[in-house]
Amino acid sequence: MSLFGELRVVADVPAAFVALITEESPRSIALSGGGTAQRCYTALAEQPPDWNGVSVYYGDERWVPLDDPDSNAGMVHRTLAGPIGAATEHPMFDGSLTIDEGAVSYGRLLADSGPVDLVHLGMGPDGHTCSLFPGSPQLDEHHHRVVVAGDDAHPHPRLTVTYPWLDTARLVVFTVAGEEKRDALSRVRAGEQLPAARVRAHRVVWLADSAAAG
Repeated sequence: MSLFGELRVVADVPAAFVALITEESPRSIALSGGGTAQRCYTALAEQPPDWNGVSVYYGDERWVPLDDPDSNAGMVHRTLAGPIGAATEHPMFDGSLTIDEGAVSYGRLLADSGPVDLVHLGMGPDGHTCSLFPGSPQLDEHHHRVVVAGDDAHPHPRLTVTYPWLDTARLVVFTVAGEEKRDALSRVRAGEQLPAARVRAHRVVWLADSAAAG
Protein backbone atom coordinates (compact mmCIF):
# COMPACT_ATOMS: atom_id res chain seq x y z
CA MET A 1 0.00 0.00 0.00
CA SER A 2 1.28 3.47 -0.83
CA LEU A 3 1.88 6.21 1.70
CA PHE A 4 -1.32 7.76 0.39
CA GLY A 5 -3.39 4.93 1.81
CA GLU A 6 -6.50 3.27 0.42
CA LEU A 7 -8.88 5.16 -1.87
CA ARG A 8 -12.50 4.06 -2.02
CA VAL A 9 -14.54 5.84 -4.67
CA VAL A 10 -18.14 5.71 -3.47
CA ALA A 11 -21.50 6.96 -4.72
CA ASP A 12 -22.47 8.48 -1.37
CA VAL A 13 -19.70 9.61 0.99
CA PRO A 14 -21.89 10.01 4.12
CA ALA A 15 -23.44 6.56 3.59
CA ALA A 16 -19.99 5.03 3.13
CA PHE A 17 -18.81 6.76 6.30
CA VAL A 18 -21.72 5.31 8.29
CA ALA A 19 -21.00 1.84 6.89
CA LEU A 20 -17.34 2.12 7.87
CA ILE A 21 -18.19 3.28 11.39
CA THR A 22 -20.57 0.33 11.72
CA GLU A 23 -17.90 -2.05 10.46
CA GLU A 24 -15.10 -0.72 12.66
CA SER A 25 -17.14 -0.09 15.85
CA PRO A 26 -14.50 2.25 17.31
CA ARG A 27 -14.39 2.64 21.08
CA SER A 28 -12.61 5.98 20.69
CA ILE A 29 -13.06 8.46 17.87
CA ALA A 30 -11.92 11.96 16.97
CA LEU A 31 -14.45 14.03 15.06
CA SER A 32 -14.03 16.77 12.49
CA GLY A 33 -15.68 19.98 11.29
CA GLY A 34 -16.83 21.26 7.91
CA GLY A 35 -19.69 20.69 5.54
CA THR A 36 -18.80 17.14 4.49
CA ALA A 37 -18.35 16.11 8.11
CA GLN A 38 -21.73 17.58 8.99
CA ARG A 39 -23.37 15.56 6.21
CA CYS A 40 -21.60 12.44 7.50
CA TYR A 41 -22.83 13.07 11.04
CA THR A 42 -26.37 13.76 9.84
CA ALA A 43 -26.32 10.34 8.18
CA LEU A 44 -24.79 8.80 11.29
CA ALA A 45 -27.57 10.25 13.45
CA GLU A 46 -30.08 8.31 11.35
CA GLN A 47 -28.23 5.01 11.98
CA PRO A 48 -26.39 5.69 15.23
CA PRO A 49 -23.95 3.17 16.68
CA ASP A 50 -23.96 2.31 20.36
CA TRP A 51 -22.17 5.31 21.85
CA ASN A 52 -22.08 3.84 25.37
CA GLY A 53 -18.50 3.82 26.59
CA VAL A 54 -17.15 5.52 23.46
CA SER A 55 -14.64 8.31 24.01
CA VAL A 56 -15.12 11.26 21.64
CA TYR A 57 -12.33 13.74 20.90
CA TYR A 58 -11.76 16.49 18.33
CA GLY A 59 -8.97 17.04 15.82
CA ASP A 60 -9.27 20.80 15.72
CA GLU A 61 -11.50 23.57 16.96
CA ARG A 62 -12.06 27.27 16.77
CA TRP A 63 -11.51 28.83 20.19
CA VAL A 64 -15.17 29.71 20.71
CA PRO A 65 -17.89 28.42 23.06
CA LEU A 66 -19.99 25.45 21.98
CA ASP A 67 -23.02 27.65 21.34
CA ASP A 68 -21.09 29.68 18.75
CA PRO A 69 -22.20 28.74 15.20
CA ASP A 70 -18.52 28.30 14.22
CA SER A 71 -17.80 25.68 16.89
CA ASN A 72 -17.02 22.19 15.56
CA ALA A 73 -18.20 20.59 18.78
CA GLY A 74 -21.33 22.71 18.65
CA MET A 75 -22.03 21.42 15.13
CA VAL A 76 -21.59 17.86 16.37
CA HIS A 77 -24.00 18.49 19.24
CA ARG A 78 -26.61 19.96 16.92
CA THR A 79 -26.21 17.24 14.31
CA LEU A 80 -25.82 14.11 16.41
CA ALA A 81 -27.94 15.54 19.22
CA GLY A 82 -29.26 12.67 21.34
CA PRO A 83 -27.08 9.77 20.15
CA ILE A 84 -23.74 11.25 21.18
CA GLY A 85 -25.06 11.97 24.66
CA ALA A 86 -24.17 8.42 25.72
CA ALA A 87 -20.50 8.93 24.85
CA THR A 88 -17.75 10.41 27.00
CA GLU A 89 -17.05 13.57 25.05
CA HIS A 90 -14.03 15.84 25.35
CA PRO A 91 -14.55 19.20 23.58
CA MET A 92 -11.43 21.25 23.00
CA PHE A 93 -12.73 24.65 24.11
CA ASP A 94 -12.44 25.52 27.80
CA GLY A 95 -13.42 29.08 28.61
CA SER A 96 -11.45 29.01 31.87
CA LEU A 97 -8.16 28.68 29.96
CA THR A 98 -6.22 30.76 27.47
CA ILE A 99 -5.82 29.13 24.06
CA ASP A 100 -2.19 28.25 24.82
CA GLU A 101 -3.20 26.70 28.13
CA GLY A 102 -5.96 24.87 26.29
CA ALA A 103 -3.43 23.42 23.85
CA VAL A 104 -1.31 22.07 26.70
CA SER A 105 -4.34 20.70 28.56
CA TYR A 106 -5.89 18.97 25.56
CA GLY A 107 -2.53 17.66 24.44
CA ARG A 108 -2.02 16.09 27.85
CA LEU A 109 -5.49 14.53 27.67
CA LEU A 110 -4.80 12.96 24.27
CA ALA A 111 -1.35 11.76 25.27
CA ASP A 112 -2.71 10.14 28.43
CA SER A 113 -5.61 8.52 26.55
CA GLY A 114 -3.41 6.53 24.18
CA PRO A 115 -3.99 5.87 20.47
CA VAL A 116 -7.48 6.64 19.17
CA ASP A 117 -9.25 3.90 17.22
CA LEU A 118 -10.58 6.16 14.45
CA VAL A 119 -9.83 9.75 13.47
CA HIS A 120 -12.20 11.41 11.00
CA LEU A 121 -10.62 14.09 8.82
CA GLY A 122 -11.68 16.28 5.94
CA MET A 123 -9.62 18.08 3.34
CA GLY A 124 -9.97 21.62 2.03
CA PRO A 125 -9.52 22.65 -1.60
CA ASP A 126 -6.02 23.84 -0.64
CA GLY A 127 -5.15 20.42 0.79
CA HIS A 128 -5.36 21.40 4.46
CA THR A 129 -6.67 19.03 7.10
CA CYS A 130 -7.55 19.78 10.72
CA SER A 131 -6.15 23.31 11.07
CA LEU A 132 -2.90 22.34 9.38
CA PHE A 133 -2.70 24.75 6.45
CA PRO A 134 -0.17 24.91 3.60
CA GLY A 135 2.90 26.84 4.69
CA SER A 136 1.98 26.99 8.37
CA PRO A 137 4.68 26.36 11.01
CA GLN A 138 2.43 23.74 12.65
CA LEU A 139 3.28 21.41 9.75
CA ASP A 140 6.80 21.05 11.11
CA GLU A 141 6.13 20.54 14.79
CA HIS A 142 9.44 19.14 16.03
CA HIS A 143 8.76 19.11 19.76
CA HIS A 144 6.22 16.30 19.59
CA ARG A 145 3.53 18.57 20.94
CA VAL A 146 0.19 16.85 20.48
CA VAL A 147 -1.94 20.01 20.21
CA VAL A 148 -0.89 23.51 19.19
CA ALA A 149 -2.55 26.83 18.51
CA GLY A 150 -3.05 27.35 14.78
CA ASP A 151 -1.84 30.38 12.87
CA ASP A 152 -5.05 30.88 10.86
CA ALA A 153 -7.14 33.20 13.04
CA HIS A 154 -9.78 34.20 10.48
CA PRO A 155 -12.24 34.76 11.97
CA HIS A 156 -11.25 32.87 15.16
CA PRO A 157 -8.04 31.46 16.66
CA ARG A 158 -7.84 27.69 16.51
CA LEU A 159 -6.39 24.62 18.16
CA THR A 160 -5.22 21.69 16.08
CA VAL A 161 -3.70 18.29 16.67
CA THR A 162 -0.32 17.67 15.04
CA TYR A 163 1.15 14.86 12.95
CA PRO A 164 2.91 13.17 15.89
CA TRP A 165 -0.55 12.49 17.33
CA LEU A 166 -2.37 11.75 14.05
CA ASP A 167 0.28 9.18 13.20
CA THR A 168 -0.56 7.14 16.32
CA ALA A 169 -4.18 6.58 15.24
CA ARG A 170 -5.18 3.04 14.36
CA LEU A 171 -7.32 4.29 11.47
CA VAL A 172 -7.66 7.70 9.82
CA VAL A 173 -10.66 8.21 7.55
CA PHE A 174 -10.76 11.13 5.13
CA THR A 175 -14.13 12.05 3.66
CA VAL A 176 -13.83 14.10 0.46
CA ALA A 177 -16.76 15.17 -1.68
CA GLY A 178 -17.32 17.59 -4.53
CA GLU A 179 -15.52 18.78 -7.64
CA GLU A 180 -13.86 21.62 -5.71
CA LYS A 181 -11.73 18.96 -3.95
CA ARG A 182 -10.65 17.21 -7.16
CA ASP A 183 -7.44 19.14 -7.73
CA ALA A 184 -6.24 18.72 -4.15
CA LEU A 185 -7.05 15.00 -4.10
CA SER A 186 -5.26 14.51 -7.43
CA ARG A 187 -2.19 16.27 -6.07
CA VAL A 188 -2.24 14.19 -2.89
CA ARG A 189 -2.56 10.96 -4.90
CA ALA A 190 0.37 12.08 -7.05
CA GLY A 191 2.56 12.33 -3.97
CA GLU A 192 2.61 16.09 -3.53
CA GLN A 193 3.19 16.89 0.14
CA LEU A 194 0.06 18.88 0.85
CA PRO A 195 -0.90 18.87 4.53
CA ALA A 196 -3.48 16.08 4.13
CA ALA A 197 -0.89 13.89 2.38
CA ARG A 198 1.44 13.91 5.37
CA VAL A 199 -0.73 11.78 7.68
CA ARG A 200 1.01 8.46 8.36
CA ALA A 201 -1.39 6.58 10.61
CA HIS A 202 -1.43 2.77 10.80
CA ARG A 203 -4.26 2.75 8.25
CA VAL A 204 -5.49 5.63 6.10
CA VAL A 205 -8.73 5.27 4.12
CA TRP A 206 -10.05 7.93 1.74
CA LEU A 207 -13.79 7.94 1.02
CA ALA A 208 -14.31 10.09 -2.07
CA ASP A 209 -17.16 10.57 -4.49
CA SER A 210 -16.61 10.50 -8.24
CA ALA A 211 -16.68 14.32 -8.43
CA ALA A 212 -13.67 14.51 -6.12
CA ALA A 213 -11.87 11.43 -7.42
CA GLY A 214 -12.13 12.45 -11.07
